[in-house]
Amino acid sequence: MTGLPYPNAVPPFVYASRAQRVVFGPGSLRGLAAELDALGLKRALVLCTPQQRAQAEQAAALLGAPRVAGIFDQAVMHVPIETARQARQAASELGADCAVAVGGGSTIGLGKAIALDSGLPIIAVPTTYAGSEMTPIYGITEAGLKKTGKDDRVLPRSVVYDPELSLALPAAMSVTSGINAIAHAAEGLYARDGNPVMDLMAQEGIRALARALPVIAGGADGDALRSARGDALYGAWLCGTVLGSVGMALHHKLCHTLGGSFNLPHAEVHTVVLPQALAYNAPAAPRAMERIAAALGAADAPQGVFDLAKSLGAPTALREIGMREEDLDRACDIALQTPYPNPRPLERAALRALLQDAYEGARPGRA
Repeated sequence: MTGLPYPNAVPPFVYASRAQRVVFGPGSLRGLAAELDALGLKRALVLCTPQQRAQAEQAAALLGAPRVAGIFDQAVMHVPIETARQARQAASELGADCAVAVGGGSTIGLGKAIALDSGLPIIAVPTTYAGSEMTPIYGITEAGLKKTGKDDRVLPRSVVYDPELSLALPAAMSVTSGINAIAHAAEGLYARDGNPVMDLMAQEGIRALARALPVIAGGADGDALRSARGDALYGAWLCGTVLGSVGMALHHKLCHTLGGSFNLPHAEVHTVVLPQALAYNAPAAPRAMERIAAALGAADAPQGVFDLAKSLGAPTALREIGMREEDLDRACDIALQTPYPNPRPLERAALRALLQDAYEGARPGRA
């Protein structure tokens, strides 16, 4: 037997962990004040969207009036630079020494925009499955272009996951937010800087979300809904950790282009583009596709994601969410402007075909 190759040897890798506290479980929001205490913080600016003002007020009430500098309820998609400046000014004028971001990617992204300039620590309270809370990645939109970057200053210091806060999240929004989370894990499985730890988290995250989303979309209530919401938030945590730990590729680049430059809804764009981006990369990343398919319980990764979205009533075509066909060429041009790692080289004709398939909602691998 000596000298025979060992078939499953672990390849060389680098794994870096980040200091971050995660509190998970039903009712966790009630410990919000203790999170401030643990970090030595005194006075929070609570962030939210206009629609989530009630949840922000709930968080503020749990903190108590002396510890609340104010509530800033103007978070919006893609973090326009103007909104970021207003929030930074409010934090400074109100004497806040931290931000508590209650909501999804838009609100947590706004917290990151504040932290980027001021270094103000963030405590994140996610109510969707966006995963932004687990990453040092920020995105700010200025002059019609969404610019992203990485900076450890924007990583939330503490994350409070309370599944009870997601009970009222509409089923349709839950589905697209969940598939957005699956996208983080899927691209992590073929990341150039991937590692076995992230692979395990990615597969488990996809599996948890694929198990939970049909229950949520199917109108379950009571204990079944609570269990599914917990599963989905657990999956989102895992997928978000992958997003924050390894590099993303074609899918995320396209979604930032489409969202930031054409003002398309974030989670819906991810839902539509993911199966097409996976199909593009499938020939160059067969092992990743096997793992994604296995986690989904499907025979084929791109088709499995597409079929999951379709079966749950999610959009599968860019034209359904406001994209104009005449803008596809410009979208392709923007996506090709800045080189980035991807398993398959970026080829203009193939990328343009991907965008056309996404626009039309074509099932990957169709005859």
